[in-house]
Amino acid sequence: MNNVMTPEIALTLTILTIAVVLFITEKLRVDAAALLVLVALALTGLVTPAEAISGFSNPAVVTVWAMFVISGGLSRSGVANLIGRQVLRLAGQGEGRLIVVIMLIGGAMSAFMNNVAVTAMLLPVVVNIARRANRPPSKLLIPLAFGSLLGGLNTLIGTPPNLLVSMALQDYGLQPFRMFDYTPLGLVVMLSGVAYMALLGRHLLPARELARESSGWDMADLDQFYDLRERLFVARVPQDSALAGRTLAQSRLGAALSLNVVLIMRNGRTILSPGPNETLCSGDRLLIEGRSHHLTELGERPNLIVETEGLNAQDLISAEIAVAGVDVTSGSELSGQTLSQVDFRRRFGVNVLALYRAGDLQLANLQDEPLCQNDRLFCQGPRAQIDTLRKHLHLPASDDESSTIPRFDEQLFAARVPQDSAMVGKTLVETRLGDGFGLTVLGIIRQEMPHLAPGPDERIAAGDRLLVMGNAEELITMRGLQNLEIERELPPELADLENALKSERVNLVEAVLSPHTTLVGQTLRQLHFREKYGLNVLALWRHGRAYRSDLRDMALRFGDALLLYGPREKLDLLGREPDFLVLTEESQEPPRRNKALLAALVMATVLLTVTLGWLTIPIAAVMGATLMVLTGCLNMEEAYRYIEWKAVFLIAGMLPLGIAMEQSGAARFLAERMVTAVGQLGPLAVLAGLFVVTALAAQVIPTHAVAVLMAPIAFNIAGDMSTSPYTAAMVVAFSTSASFLLPVGHPANVLIMGPGSYRFSDYAKVGAPLTLVVLIVVLLTAPIFWPLTP
Repeated sequence: MNNVMTPEIALTLTILTIAVVLFITEKLRVDAAALLVLVALALTGLVTPAEAISGFSNPAVVTVWAMFVISGGLSRSGVANLIGRQVLRLAGQGEGRLIVVIMLIGGAMSAFMNNVAVTAMLLPVVVNIARRANRPPSKLLIPLAFGSLLGGLNTLIGTPPNLLVSMALQDYGLQPFRMFDYTPLGLVVMLSGVAYMALLGRHLLPARELARESSGWDMADLDQFYDLRERLFVARVPQDSALAGRTLAQSRLGAALSLNVVLIMRNGRTILSPGPNETLCSGDRLLIEGRSHHLTELGERPNLIVETEGLNAQDLISAEIAVAGVDVTSGSELSGQTLSQVDFRRRFGVNVLALYRAGDLQLANLQDEPLCQNDRLFCQGPRAQIDTLRKHLHLPASDDESSTIPRFDEQLFAARVPQDSAMVGKTLVETRLGDGFGLTVLGIIRQEMPHLAPGPDERIAAGDRLLVMGNAEELITMRGLQNLEIERELPPELADLENALKSERVNLVEAVLSPHTTLVGQTLRQLHFREKYGLNVLALWRHGRAYRSDLRDMALRFGDALLLYGPREKLDLLGREPDFLVLTEESQEPPRRNKALLAALVMATVLLTVTLGWLTIPIAAVMGATLMVLTGCLNMEEAYRYIEWKAVFLIAGMLPLGIAMEQSGAARFLAERMVTAVGQLGPLAVLAGLFVVTALAAQVIPTHAVAVLMAPIAFNIAGDMSTSPYTAAMVVAFSTSASFLLPVGHPANVLIMGPGSYRFSDYAKVGAPLTLVVLIVVLLTAPIFWPLTP
C-alpha cells in the first residue's frame, strides 16, 4: 500500500473538505458550490479543462434530467396518482395496514419516478386518508417519505445515486448495472424497511397534527401548535375614525403592523375572511390575528405632526447630495425585478423618489413595482453612491441638474417628531414608515442642521424635523390605527371559534411549497400574496416550530407549511399554481387524464428498449422525455420546471472531483486508511464501515455528491481487499439513499416536515433503527446476489 500524502492528494482533499463544509453550512447554494469545485479543479490543474466540463455531457447527467421530465409526464397526466388513490382507498383504516400500503405504493412508484415527485403527488392523498381515518398525518407522512426512498433502490433509474454508481463502474472499465440489477437486493431492503415501520417504527412516530379541513378541525389542534387563541383579539373602529371608508389594504393593518383581519362583525352579521378591498365602517369589530402590542406600540399621541410650510425638490440637494436619473437597460440586473426584491435602498444607499415610464411619472407604491426596460428612476443620495450605482448596474449616466428634476413638490412635506412620539429612539426601518406606509424619509433636520439621505439605521430623536416624500394622508391612517379600541376578551359570539370561523364558503387548509417552486427566498410581501390570492397566512410551520408574527417578511424555504384561511375558490386558485401544493384533494389542479395511457406507454417503451438492450439508457431516457412533450403529456414550460436543475448542475460540477480523486490518488489514499482501520476484521467489516461513512455523509451532503465521491473510494477498497467491486458498488448505492436521520438529508423528508409537524428529533428517532435494519440486510444479502469473490 502507498501511504504517502502527495501534494496532489493534499490539494484534492482540501478542495473536497471545502466542498463538504459549503454543503453542510449552506453558505452557498449546493449547485453554486459544485461549480466552484469544478473551477478550482481546473485552475489547480488537477483535471484538464475537458475533464472539468465533461460532467455536462456525462450520460448520467443526461439521463437524470431526462428522467425528471418523464417523471413529470407521469405525474401531470395523472397515471401514477390514479393508481395510488385507488390502491390507498382499499387500505382500510388500521394504522399498520395503512403504513404498509402507503410505503409499498410509494416505493413501487419511486422505482420508475423521481421519489420527490412521488412524495409530492401522494402527499395530499395521504393527508386526506389520515383525516378520514381520524389519524394524525404525522403517523403516515414519514412512512410515505421513507417508502419513496426505499422504492428508489429497486431500479437503475429509481434514484440518481443508482445511476451515478453504475456509470462509475463503466468509467472503471467494468460492466455497468442493468435496469433491474438492483431489484433483488432492493426488494429485500424495501420489504424489510416496510416490516420495520409497520411493527416497530410506527410506535416511534409522533401523534401531531397542524390543522384539519373545516369539516374536521377543532381549536384544540390549533391551540396546541399555533397558540392562535392567544394571538386573536378584537379591535373596534370608533365613530369618526380615520379608517372608516378606507379598505383593509388602505388601513395598513397588514403592511405596517403584520396583522391579519380574520373576520368583521358589523350590525349583527359576520364577514368571514374579508378581502383587501373590503371597506371598513365605523362601529366595525375586527377579529385580528397577530400581536396586539403592534397596535399599542403606536402610542395614543401623534407620532408625527405635519407642518404647514411646503417643500420643493431643491431642498433635497446639497453639495454632497444629488437627485439624479438612472435608466434601466435590457441587460440591467434591475430589469424585471422590484426595488424590494433587489433590496435597493440598503444595497445602494440611495432613495428612489419617482419612476418615469412611457411619459408617466409614478410617485407612490414604487417598492413592489416590477421595473421594465427604458424606465428611469429618480434617486436621491450621496453623489458617490449614485456614481457607484451606475457603475455597478452598468447604467448610463444622465443629468442631475436641477432643471431635470421632475415636479413632485406636492408629494413632499415636513413632519415634526414630538417629544412623546413612539418613534423616538427607533431606526427608520423600525418605524415602518417606508414598508408599512409608503413614506420615504429623504432628510432629517436636527438642531437646525440638515442631514440629507439618512441611512435606514438612522435613529429618530425627539424634535427631529423629517423631510418626507409620500402621501401625507398616510399619517391620518396611522392616527386611525392608534385610535382602534382593543377589547381585552373575545366577545361571547366568538366563544365557539370553531363554528364562528366555519362556513361553506370559507376554509382553513395547509399548503407547502412544491418541489418545483421558484419562490424559495422570496417573502410573502414580495409575492403580494394577500393581494394576489385573497388568502390570509395565519401561521407558518418550519423545522418543528410555529411562527405567527411578521410572516410577510420571512423568506420562504422549501418544506415550510403555511396555514391558510380564505374563500374556497381562492384556495382552488392557489392549488393550480405550480409553486404551491395545497393539502386538500379538491384544490389540486386536475391532471390531464386523457393523456394517462400515452404517458404509461411512453414509460413502458423506455423500460422495454433498455431492458432488451435496443437502446442505451441515456438515449432511451431522452426519447421518453421528448415523447412526453410531443404527445402533450406536458408542455415544454412544464418540462423545464420539472427538471431539478440544482441536481443537474450539482452532479455535473461534482463529477470532475471524482475524476481528480482517482487520478491524484486521493481515493486510494482514503481507501487504504479505511482498510488499515478495520481490514483485519474481514471484508464484511470493511463494507460495514463503508456503509456507515456513506450513510452519515448522506445526512448532510446531497446524495448525488455523496455517490460521486464515495464510488472511487469503494472501488479502491474492493481492489485492496481483493473483493468484488460490484458488492462495494451496491453498498455505496444503498447507503447513499439511507437518508433517514435528518430531514435535510433528502428533499422528500423536507417536503413532509411541515404537513407532518415534525421536529428534527422525530427523524432520528424513527430513522436510526431503520438505517441499522438496512445496514444489516445489505451486509447479509448483498453477497448472496453479488458474491464478495470476484
